Amino acid sequence: MSAPGASSNAHSAMDQMYRYTRHVYDLTRKYYLFGRDKLIEELPVRDGDHVCEVGCGTARNLVVLAQKRANLHLYGIDASAEMLKTAQASVDGAGLSGRIRLGTALSTDFTAARLGHDRPFDRLIYSYSLSMMDDWREALEHGIAQLKPGGTIHVVDFGNQEGLPGWFRSLLKGWLDQFHVRFRPEVRAWFEAQEKAGRGRMTYKDVMRGYAYRLDFELKA
Repeated sequence: MSAPGASSNAHSAMDQMYRYTRHVYDLTRKYYLFGRDKLIEELPVRDGDHVCEVGCGTARNLVVLAQKRANLHLYGIDASAEMLKTAQASVDGAGLSGRIRLGTALSTDFTAARLGHDRPFDRLIYSYSLSMMDDWREALEHGIAQLKPGGTIHVVDFGNQEGLPGWFRSLLKGWLDQFHVRFRPEVRAWFEAQEKAGRGRMTYKDVMRGYAYRLDFELKA
C-alpha cells in the first residue's frame, strides 16, 4: 500500500519532469522509442474493444491507433497532468475527443470506472513506461486486476542491447539515466512466473538486436 501522500508526490514529480519537455517529447522520442508502431499494427483488437494505455504520455500511440481502427474505445492514463495537457491538445487536434478519454492517475490506482467505463478493459498497453517505474510489479498486478478474463497486456520497452556495440549501449544508458529510465529484465521473469502459475500465456521477442523487447500476455479466460 502506498504511504500517505505518496500518490500526490508521484504526480508532482512527474509534472516537474514534463512541465517543459512535454512540448518536444514526440519530436525527440521518435528517434529512439522503436517498436511502438509495430505493436499498434499487431494489436489483437476487435471492434468494440476497450483499450487503455498506461503511461500514455502525449497520447501519440492512442491517436495512431484511433486513426487505424475506427471502432475502438480508447483510454489513456498518465501520472503527469502537465503531460496530459499536451495529450488532450493532440487528441482534440486530431478530432478524436469523442473516442479517446484521458485521465490523471498512477499505474497502481487507475480503474475503468474513473475513466467512465463500467467493465474491465479488453487490452492494456505499456509503451516504454515500465522502465520508468520502480513499483512496476505492483503496477502489473494492478493492471491484471483491471483486465477481463482473456484480456491481454502488451509491452514494448528498452531491452538489454546485447546485440549492439558497447559504445552505443554506454551512450544510451547515459541518456536514459537522465530520465530515471532503465532496462528491467525482471519484467520478463515476472511474466514467466505468471505463466507458470497458470494465470495466462506469454510471448516475448527482441526488437532490433535487443535494443528493445516486445512482450504480450494473454490472461486466462
